[in-house]
Amino acid sequence: MDKEFINYMTPGSFKRLSDEMNHLLKVERPQTTKVIAWAAGNGDRSENADYIYGKKRLREIDSRLRFLRKRLHNSKVIDPLEMNSDQVQFSATVEVLDEDDQRKEFSIVGIDEVDPSRGKISWRSPLGKVLLGKSVGDFVTVKAPKGEYEVEIIKIEYKEIK
Repeated sequence: MDKEFINYMTPGSFKRLSDEMNHLLKVERPQTTKVIAWAAGNGDRSENADYIYGKKRLREIDSRLRFLRKRLHNSKVIDPLEMNSDQVQFSATVEVLDEDDQRKEFSIVGIDEVDPSRGKISWRSPLGKVLLGKSVGDFVTVKAPKGEYEVEIIKIEYKEIK
């Protein structure tokens, strides 16, 4: 697996994607194919809304399944509870002090689990990239779309990311 294509994720993200894939495979796809078969048996398919919608929904399900299979196949699960490092690595929860003396906490996660409103940032984001490999007490300059800013790392933890 080429490092560029590795999909790093936490155990929670892997479980969510796996659960979604299983639900699509075992529940939604079989239900949709039943609706399509029933609708096809009703005659003219060209104006049969159940048939047309069912075929469209089946294409959506199959597309999502292809996406999920690829994401899970290329995944490397990193459990923060198994990490032991003084440096910021994938799955670390990092507390920083910004230029306005505001403390902020961020967890470094995979691209499938980003949620900035909950402090989950991608390891590929401008902040995530500059934090990786750094230690408590380090100052980093972030080159973000809205301009540059500096933060100081004040705490690094490896704990469950919710």
